[in-house]
Amino acid sequence: MARQDKLVSADAGNPLGTLRNLWPYMWPSERPDLKMRVVWATAILLIAKIVLLLVPYFFKWATDALNGRADLSGPVPSILTGALALVVAYNLARLLQAGLNQLRDALFASVGQHAVRRLAERTFIHMHQLSLRFHLERRTGGLSRIIERGTKGIETIVRFTILNSIPTLIEFLLTAVVFWWGYGFSYLFVTAVTVWLYIWFTVKASDWRIGIRRQMNDSDTDANTKAIDSLLNFETVKYFGNEEMEARRFDASMARYEKAATQVWTSLGWLNFGQAVIFGLGTAIMMVMSALAVQRGEQTLGDFVFINAMLMQLSIPLNFIGFVYREIRQGLTDIEQMFDLLEVQPEVVDCPGASALVIERGAIRFDNVHFAYDSERQILKGVSFEVPAGKTVAVVGPSGAGKSTLSRLLYRFYDVQSGSITIDGQDVRNVTQKSLRAVIGMVPQDTVLFNDTIAYNIRYGRIGASEAEVEKAADIAQIGGFIRALPQGFSAMVGERGLKLSGGEKQRVAIARTILKSPPILILDEATSALDTATEQDIQAALDVVSQNRTTLVIAHRLSTVINADEIIVLRAGEIAERGTHAQLLAQNGLYASMWNRQREATQAEEHLRQVRESDDLGVVVRKEPAV
Repeated sequence: MARQDKLVSADAGNPLGTLRNLWPYMWPSERPDLKMRVVWATAILLIAKIVLLLVPYFFKWATDALNGRADLSGPVPSILTGALALVVAYNLARLLQAGLNQLRDALFASVGQHAVRRLAERTFIHMHQLSLRFHLERRTGGLSRIIERGTKGIETIVRFTILNSIPTLIEFLLTAVVFWWGYGFSYLFVTAVTVWLYIWFTVKASDWRIGIRRQMNDSDTDANTKAIDSLLNFETVKYFGNEEMEARRFDASMARYEKAATQVWTSLGWLNFGQAVIFGLGTAIMMVMSALAVQRGEQTLGDFVFINAMLMQLSIPLNFIGFVYREIRQGLTDIEQMFDLLEVQPEVVDCPGASALVIERGAIRFDNVHFAYDSERQILKGVSFEVPAGKTVAVVGPSGAGKSTLSRLLYRFYDVQSGSITIDGQDVRNVTQKSLRAVIGMVPQDTVLFNDTIAYNIRYGRIGASEAEVEKAADIAQIGGFIRALPQGFSAMVGERGLKLSGGEKQRVAIARTILKSPPILILDEATSALDTATEQDIQAALDVVSQNRTTLVIAHRLSTVINADEIIVLRAGEIAERGTHAQLLAQNGLYASMWNRQREATQAEEHLRQVRESDDLGVVVRKEPAV
């Protein structure tokens, strides 16, 4: 059985493992300037926390000064002994703290965006490294949604992990020290218990909400996949009038999303309420303790105000701890599947020490090739043949015989199970995939173009080709005149998947970009099977030009396109049933001859029907007059 793409990560669903994967993006080793930004941002944040701790002290001193109970002996400068000066200092400290926070955000902005960019780029590159099997078995809409959510979640996690979690912990420790040093162990104890209960409740409730968030994400991905799939098949939906069915399928996914999203918001309400109750009780206990101490003369009114201010100030990082934890966990949920994608190992990889393919003549050899997509059905069974350098060999046969599999194996989208495929004696498994694909040109049956200009799609065959080279390739492919007749010429947009062009026009664009690539080896994979007879003849003429003096493997359904091939291989059920030239195979009166006769009869019938229709349009069909 062919080897599958598979997950190898031991960190799937493990927050610490995911954070470990995130570390290189949070601390980019290749960018010392960004690392310095992280250091400066962290230092500024710590300074801001210290300034923030001074704010309640200014409030306390100002209150005592107004109450005539100020005790300003010690470290307080004389310039701040007046109540008005203390109030000014209080507000200046708050402004300084706010300014430092803004400076911190400005410094860290590029770090977060760089992390998003790097991870998005790595994921994009990795998607192109995965096998054809992976992309055939997964929906593009679902993958795009996973990547979209993951790139958004990465910035949140990077930002909150570095700039908030550790500094918030430091702020709590400083606050605890202040309470213990200034007011005794009882205040420290109540503060510690309140904070512990708050964090414990937040973690438990957030973990419960994470499960709901996962359900919401799954429903969102499913709805997005259905929407993209339906819109990509817009014409098919219209052909069968199934708009209502598509809407019902989409709405069913959105209904599940609605239910989960509602639960996410209602659970957030319960979380916030529980947090308020816990912190409110802790605050009430400490304020009662302080009020009693004021009555006993052990504390001043400034102390009462100070304790309240410290608790209110502590509520901000506490609320932020809850927010940070929720955001990090939700961000981890969002990027969990994205990191799973990054852990998928490609099915086809370059072997250790793989060398670049060296083309001397371009001869291809399939030697006793066996292959199966899965264990239940063997596709190729001991197939052996050669495509001599500069010659054309065609492979024909009934549907499901394994014809297109040969081209996929030659391109190394899959590896053979046994046997070998060589080019000039070099096993394709022992050369780099990049060098292998650089020497092969492909004109597929169903050409899918990029949603860009015609020039871009032709130039895709050789990035960097000049406008003159692009136009020359279009002329050779017999589409240059059509393109120049368009209002925007080569700058005309082809639409998504090239839907603004006809089948024949898309094939000519595919031929043009293959001409521009100018590969020594050419694969024509049923390049005309989806076209009408007239268009097929025009396209075939262009293909004949392209294949001159090139090693060419033709996968064909219509036998009329391969009659001039140097050799024709007839596949049946994964085995070579017949081989020879067109004339030799007809003389054998076997499978090929039977297929040829059926197709010729079908072609003659189509031609007769076309002539009848043309005659009918011209009004020259003789109709029998009724008898008098």
